Amino acid sequence: MDYKRIKTDSEAVTRQMRDFDKETGNIYEAVAILAKRANQLGMDIKKELDQKIEEFATPADNLEEVFENREQIEIAKYYEQLPKPTLIAIHEFLNDLISYRNPHKENPEKKA
Repeated sequence: MDYKRIKTDSEAVTRQMRDFDKETGNIYEAVAILAKRANQLGMDIKKELDQKIEEFATPADNLEEVFENREQIEIAKYYEQLPKPTLIAIHEFLNDLISYRNPHKENPEKKA
């Protein structure tokens, strides 16, 4: 999923709680799914940003030599304007774009 092209809210919005437990039947399971997906998205975004910023890294770190790099500032502004990973995860979940499974429900342990 290309998180850059998702058109979702860029700020928190009040939502109906019942929208989240329709699919799973359990609000806590839905929150766990959202949290895991938001963590995945956050790590992907951070990894991509680190790779882009790394291109501008100088081999010698000197506090006296601080250069303003216009391209680096533009990249930082772009990533600041992206919706937060949690909002992207909520959008994906409510639009059935996340696939998930619960291994405990698939293979319930037999109690003897």
